[in-house]
Amino acid sequence: MNASAHQQEIAAHGFTVIENIFTDNEVDALIALIQQADSSNETFRKTKDLFAIRQFLKEVPDAAPAIFTPVLNAVINALFGEGYRAVKSIYFDKPGDSNWFVSYHQDLTISVKDKADVPGFGPWTVKQQQYAVQPPLTVLENNFTIRIHLDDTDEHNGALRVIPGSHNKGIYRPETIDWSKETEVSCNVRKGGMMIMRPLLLHASSRTTNNHKRRVIHIEFSNRELPAPLQWSELLHN
Repeated sequence: MNASAHQQEIAAHGFTVIENIFTDNEVDALIALIQQADSSNETFRKTKDLFAIRQFLKEVPDAAPAIFTPVLNAVINALFGEGYRAVKSIYFDKPGDSNWFVSYHQDLTISVKDKADVPGFGPWTVKQQQYAVQPPLTVLENNFTIRIHLDDTDEHNGALRVIPGSHNKGIYRPETIDWSKETEVSCNVRKGGMMIMRPLLLHASSRTTNNHKRRVIHIEFSNRELPAPLQWSELLHN
C-alpha cells in the first residue's frame, strides 16, 4: 500500500479506496457472525429494502476482532497515526431488489450516550434510542469513516456516489450544489476492500438495478475527547 498516495487522495478528494483488506474467508466469517446476531433488538431495522444494525460493534461484539485485524489496524495507523478510536458503527444490508436510495448529504452528526447542553453542539436528534448531535466543524473535519465491503459494489448496486473535494467546503447544502462546477464519482469497491471517507464529503447512494446485494460495515473514528458531560456512545479501544 502506498500510504502517501492514499493520504493525498483523502486530503484532496475526501476519500480513497483500498482493495484486499480482507480475504474472502475473512469476509465470509464476518457474514456468518452477522447472521447469528439476535435481530429482535431495537437497534435492528428490517424492511424489504434494507436491513441495518445500529451500534453494530455493541450488538455483534464478536465482529470486532474479526474486523480489527493486524492488516486493518496497520492501514489506519499508516494513514492517520495512532490515537483514533471507533465511535460509531452501522451495518447495512441492501438486498438485490432494493429500491432504497439516499440523496446527497454530509454526515453532520455524531452519536453520544446522553443529551447535554454544551456550547457548540446542536441541533439534537434521536433515532432508535440513540442521541445524535451536530458537533463543531473541527470535530467533523478531523474524523474519518471506513466502509468495509462484503460484496462487490458498483454503480448498479448502490456504491456511494461522491463529489470529490466537497469535504473542504464546510457545511455544503445539497440544494446548493453547482453541477456546472462539481463532478460526481462512483466509489466502486470489490468484496474485501474498503472505502475511507471524511464525514463532510457529499455522498449519495442509488437504487439497486442489477439484483446484487450490497453489504457494508460502516465505522466512524475520532481521536477527540468530547467536552464533559458528553460521551461517545460507542467508544471502542481497538
